[in-house]
Amino acid sequence: MASSASGEAKPAETTRTDSGSAGPGFAEFVALMALMMGLTAVTIDSFLPAFPAIRHDFAVQDPNRLQLLVYVYMLGFGAAQLIYGPISDGTGRRPALIAGIGIYLAGSVLAMLAPSFEVLLLARAIQGIGGAAGRVLAVAIVRDRHEGRDMARVMSFCMMVFLIVPILAPSLGAAVLLVAGWRMIFGMMLALALLTLAWFGTRLPETLHPAFRRPVSARAIGAGIAVTVRTRTALGYATALGLTTGCIMAYVGSAQPVFDTGLYHLGPLFPVAFALIAGAMGVATLINARLVRRLGMRRLAHAGTIGLFLAACLQLALVLAFAGTPPLWLLIATLAACQFLMSFAMPNFNALAMEPLAAIAGTASSFIGFYTTLLAAFCGLLVGQSFDGTVIPLALGYCALSGLALATVLWTEHGRLFGSGLR
Repeated sequence: MASSASGEAKPAETTRTDSGSAGPGFAEFVALMALMMGLTAVTIDSFLPAFPAIRHDFAVQDPNRLQLLVYVYMLGFGAAQLIYGPISDGTGRRPALIAGIGIYLAGSVLAMLAPSFEVLLLARAIQGIGGAAGRVLAVAIVRDRHEGRDMARVMSFCMMVFLIVPILAPSLGAAVLLVAGWRMIFGMMLALALLTLAWFGTRLPETLHPAFRRPVSARAIGAGIAVTVRTRTALGYATALGLTTGCIMAYVGSAQPVFDTGLYHLGPLFPVAFALIAGAMGVATLINARLVRRLGMRRLAHAGTIGLFLAACLQLALVLAFAGTPPLWLLIATLAACQFLMSFAMPNFNALAMEPLAAIAGTASSFIGFYTTLLAAFCGLLVGQSFDGTVIPLALGYCALSGLALATVLWTEHGRLFGSGLR
């Protein structure tokens, strides 16, 4: 079924709206999908420099508690993904995304007005529930329009633009913090969500093939999830994606205490260190996008995973050699190397997981997003909350999670890596 479905589901590169106006071409389509996904990166990263101000305003005693502002968002983000895909499979992608952005806007307003740390945590959870729509539906829309290596190429370009956001987001947050206070960082998020809503609403027609509409019912959702879980490729690569994303969440949760308040005390230079590491991901994702049509998703994903595990082991050895506090340049170099190699795996993991599930793309994207996000948030929280004034917990986390991801890929491929063929 999946095979025939993918043949039917692949629309033309340029579609038309009901009014007859041309839909987006390739570059605009990639940019819009990247913005939908990038809103999450802005929501996570832009307010990291505001942690000290938020701690001061709300008299938060334990600095590690501020990490909850990241992980509460991710938990809401992960749980809500289970909803948007099945709804979009029945009603279409457009109504589901518009509803999600509306929820995100409400969370952003509440965050701007939050009178206490607890209300701010609630606002972050609401933002996560709304922001999940962009992540789920961007992947589903890409799958609606593309398959195989073309899908991986689009996902790589989306990830490249998406990964530029973390380079800029902390600096943008720091600039807003300098002139207007931390609450206006959430105002910036509000403005970006409105831009996304306007762009999507006016430029992108419905992408769900009429033949693939499914009833919105518990039975249909359960059947779609069951197909996803029973598909070894989907489950295996989704698990590997969750584990590697867990490395990123561990880094994001640990970055502010490591680089600023707890260890290296970079102060206003914190966004610079953050950008250097995130920039490695952007470069790698661009290279991946150029190579994937020639080499295939599996070769790049497998090479990236092996490289990530080896780099993580080297990083751990170096961190231990310096008793948990390596020179700043060395830490930035090893983290950048890990993020660089990781970026050959993640977009291809996502595409490989979705490849056999064309007929249930919305539900599959929803479940895979739910599963990978909660797995990543749990792993990131576990590592982040272990911060002890050294980089050892972060280095251990990278080593363990990348090793588990490699083992999962081996299980998925029955022990055979670098498979040949079109995929």
